[in-house]
Parts: sequence; structure tokens; C-alpha cells
Amino acid sequence: MAHALTSGRPWRVVLVFAIPLFVGNVVQQLYQVTDAFVVGRHLGVDALAAVGSTGSLLFLLLGFAWGMTSGFAIPTAQAFGAGDLAAVRRSVAAGAILTAASSLVITVGAVALARPALEALRTPAALLDDATTFATVSFAGAAATMFFNYLAAIIRAIGDSRTPLVFLVVSCVLNGALVVALVGFAGLGVGGAALATITSQAVSVLLCLVHVRRRVPMLHIGRSDLRAALRTPADLGHHLRLGVPMGLQASIIAIGTLTVQLKLNELGASAVASYTAATRVDSLAVALLGSLGLAVSTYAAQNHGAGRPDRIRSGVVQSVAVAVVGSVALGAVLVAFGSDLVELFVGPGEPQVTSMAAHFLRVNGALYAALGVLFVLRGALQGLGRTLVPTLSGLLELVMRVGAAIVLGGAFGYAGIVWSNPLAWIGSVLLLVPAYVVCHRELGRAGATDAAPSSVDPAVLEASAEASLVTEAVVPQPGLPLEPEPRQDVHVRARRVHRVRRRRPTARRPRTRA
Repeated sequence: MAHALTSGRPWRVVLVFAIPLFVGNVVQQLYQVTDAFVVGRHLGVDALAAVGSTGSLLFLLLGFAWGMTSGFAIPTAQAFGAGDLAAVRRSVAAGAILTAASSLVITVGAVALARPALEALRTPAALLDDATTFATVSFAGAAATMFFNYLAAIIRAIGDSRTPLVFLVVSCVLNGALVVALVGFAGLGVGGAALATITSQAVSVLLCLVHVRRRVPMLHIGRSDLRAALRTPADLGHHLRLGVPMGLQASIIAIGTLTVQLKLNELGASAVASYTAATRVDSLAVALLGSLGLAVSTYAAQNHGAGRPDRIRSGVVQSVAVAVVGSVALGAVLVAFGSDLVELFVGPGEPQVTSMAAHFLRVNGALYAALGVLFVLRGALQGLGRTLVPTLSGLLELVMRVGAAIVLGGAFGYAGIVWSNPLAWIGSVLLLVPAYVVCHRELGRAGATDAAPSSVDPAVLEASAEASLVTEAVVPQPGLPLEPEPRQDVHVRARRVHRVRRRRPTARRPRTRA
């Protein structure tokens, strides 16, 4: 159900919108957990390792697709906030065309390059064949993944974050059933696990399309909308200018993660195991804060379209406060109970791994406030269509993360690598804060201009002599202050006239009874 984010208390509107996004992020992680559980139990450790070895490559490309399709939905949210349904349909059509073209390029290119890329990542020879099979099948179904992400994004753009969550839950349950059937019973191996995922996402695409057609007519596009989008390169270019930078940001994160992983591999199995266990816990906190940032992006886009800079200003400030409070609470939990949480994944018999993972959680948890501010400010700027600074902040984040992993990792080992994430967050925030402060002031000036008192001149608009009727009206005139009108019935007074005394637009003649 469509819901405008242009009214209500800003922090509450953003928080309510973010909750389904967070649940959806958690459910999304269940895909990987389900695949890992079934593959590990039925196919063995080597097959599980083969699937895991494709994670960075899949995230690099499919993460780019996710970020890009989210960017395509920003103009949709802006048009919806402005109440321009024709522009909403044009935006949906442009995004659909670009999603189809991008999925074709990614599918063809990624399938062809899957094995060479895995070889370049030094995937062990014993795992290479299964890893290639899993990656190839996953990339072959990239269209299903991209279109589900795009449809979910445009549904969220009109203020509905619950419906995509329902379809995501259905997809996750179906994925679990299909993995068991295709891997456990049909014997399709790791390829069956990948096929289960893309099949379940294809079903979600169909559910989204049915929902849009039956329940959301404003998002329903026809051939005329597609032709109009193709004939308007400016619209396509505008969507690309928003989508591509957001996709690059996701890929930048993947590159940084890959670099950290390569450095960890040099430190041995204990370092890898502790980092992996810690990130399982850390990912839940990151998902919560990331959902808040995505909610702020949609909120800012809708209010930008509605011409409400005042709500954007107050909403972002309040969201930063919510993010900081939530970050401190999450960090306190991880600092106090990090060891207990890690033992849920590694068991009580690995004291070294538990200690190293708990150290990771303490360092990251103590600085979650920087991550929360990062997500909110980046989301606000993206929602306003300002993608340059968020992209530069992503590049700075990459430099800080890779630099910390290489320099601090080389000097202090695991203890140095642990600081790669917090230093990346701090570096990004140092760029985002001044950029948003400038934007905040610009929004304040825009709000002051919009709120400046109008002026009116009680002028009589007269119809032509042929009509012989006139209605009294109030029209704006520069230089005169606007005074509030008393709440009363509007009376129309007719009188005879013989000429137009002032050059004014002709008023519509009211109907009178003889």
C-alpha cells in the first residue's frame, strides 16, 4: 500500500519505515545460511568451501546490481512525493529499461568471466570446478535477482516497505524447500543450490508484478510509457547518474572486504575463523543501521519531490540522533556480551578464536556511532540526488579499509586488521559531515524562500462585456502582504459591466439562475 512519508513526526516515520527493511535484511541473510547448511550436510566440507569461495565475487557484481537498481528508484520516490503520477510512471519505465539492459550485460559478461575471475582470486584447484558451477548458475539468473531488487525498490519508493518483506519471506521459505529438493533429493550438487536461489527470486518477481498490476496502478506501465522513456535520453541519463554511483559504492565495499580477506588468509586459520565468526554477529548490527540509512534515502527523496526542505532538515537531524542512540546501545551489547555471542557460532571449545572475535566486536561496537551517522548522511544525500559526495566517501572508505588492512595488518597482525572497518567509517564520515552541513544550510535557505509571505491584491477580475458578469477574486500582487482570510462561505457577486477595466486573466463565468 502506497504511503507518503511527507507527513507525521519525522523520526517516527523513518523508524517505522526502516523496521521492515531490517527484517528483510535479516531474512536475506538466511539465503546464505540455508544454502551453507544444506550443502555442508549433503555434499561435504569441500562443496561448502567452494560455495563460500564465490562470496566476494558474487557480492562484487550482484552488490553493484542491487545498489544500481536502488538508485533507479530515487526519481520514482521524488515524483511520488511531488504527486506527479505521470512522472512516476515515466521513472518506472526508465528504470525497467535500464534494469533489463544491465541484467543482460551482467549475465553475459559474468558467465563468461566466472572461471577466469575465480582463478585470479587464487581459488584452490580442488574447489575450482564446484565454485565455477555455483557462480555460473548464479550469474545466469542475475536477471531475476536484479528485477526483484528493482521492483522491491520502486514499491518502497512509494512508502510501502512491508510488501517487499512479505515477498522476501515467501522467497526465503521457497528457497529452503528447493535447496533440500534439488541438492538432497535430485542430486544436482552446488548448481542445485544456486538454481534454488534464482528460482525462488523469480517467483518473487512474479509476485511483485501481480501486486503492482492489481494493487498499485500508479506503478503499472504500458508500451506507451516504455516508448516515451526510450525517446527521452535525458530521463535515462538521469536514472543512470543516480544508479551507477550507488552501484559502485556497493562494489567498492566488496573490493575492500576482498582485500581484508586476502590479508587474513596470510595470518592463518585462527584469524580467518575468528573474523568470520565476528562478522556473523556484526552483520546484524550493520543491517539495522543500514536499513535506517535506506529509509532516510526514501524519506528525503519523497520530501524533496514534495518541496518540503523543512521536513528533510528535521528528519535527517532526528534520524542521526536515532542512529547514534541505537549505535551506542548495540555497541554496549557487543562490548558486554561479545564472547557469549561468538560462542553461539564456534562453540565453547575454541577459546583463542572466541577471544580474537570478541576483540573485533569490542573495537567495532565502540565506534558504531560513526557507522550510524555514515548511513544516515549518505542516505540523505542520495535521496536528494546528490551522488558525488557519497561516491567519493565510498572511495575514501575503500582507501582507509585497504590501507589499514595492509599497513596495520602488517605491523600488528590481526589486532591491526580489526581497525580497518572503524577507520574506514571515520574517514567516510569526515567527508560526509561537512558535505551535508552545506546541504543542510541550502535546504534552510530554500525553506525560508518557500515560507516567505506571499502577497495579494484584492483585484476584481472581470469577464468580457459580452458576458456582462464579473466575479470577485484575490490574486497575488508583489509588494502587498498576505492577510489570512476569515473562514466563511464564498459569495459570488454578479454585476453589469461594459468594459474590462484592467488587463487581467479572464475569470470563468459562474452559472447563474434566471
